[in-house]
Order: sequence, then structure tokens, then C-alpha cells
Amino acid sequence: MPLFTFNTAADYLDAARQMAASGRPALARLLAEAAADCTPDPAEAARILDAFPAPTPREER
Repeated sequence: MPLFTFNTAADYLDAARQMAASGRPALARLLAEAAADCTPDPAEAARILDAFPAPTPREER
């Protein structure tokens, strides 16, 4: 298992894309939020978050 190092917003975005592609939208969103936190430009941070929408919470039955 490879060891990943997250130092930049790009690192988090790459991982977010991988998680989204593998069907893990919740994890992709968390990684995108971390990328947005590392981004000094608020407009760019908003664009990142828009690209990875938060998953809809499950309804309790």
C-alpha cells in the first residue's frame, strides 16, 4: 500500500478526484474541503467545493 503525503491543495485535489472516480463521494468531499482550506484565494476555494458537492445525508427510517 503506497504512502501518500499531502502538502499542497493539489495533493488533496488529486486524491479527491481519485475518490470521486472510485465511487467515494463523501471522502472526495472531505479531501476537497481540505484543499479549499489550503487555498488562499476565496474564489478558487469556492470553485473547488462546487466541483465536489456534499453528499446527501441518509434519511433515518
